[in-house]
Amino acid sequence: MTHRAILLFHEKVEYADGDIVEVKAWAVAPSPAKPEGIKYSLVYIGKDGTRILGYDNAEGKGHHKHLGGRESPSEFTNIERLIERFGQEVAHLRRRMT
Repeated sequence: MTHRAILLFHEKVEYADGDIVEVKAWAVAPSPAKPEGIKYSLVYIGKDGTRILGYDNAEGKGHHKHLGGRESPSEFTNIERLIERFGQEVAHLRRRMT
């Protein structure tokens, strides 16, 4: 029997300057790869299509962060805290780029 992912949250914001922020989270069956029962993708994409910042828990990689072309492990407490941290980091990056 397969368990389907249930979309919990999806929000996409397109800024006037062309940058995009998209946040998605799904409830999934808990597993060794996703013990919290959450699958997520949080991404900040520049107007040129380049990923500026991202967080996800892709299969086989666990919780990790993408920043400046680098990938590193990230701490995960819960999805709410991660979305809050992501929003703060996006705001900081946008201020630095203007």
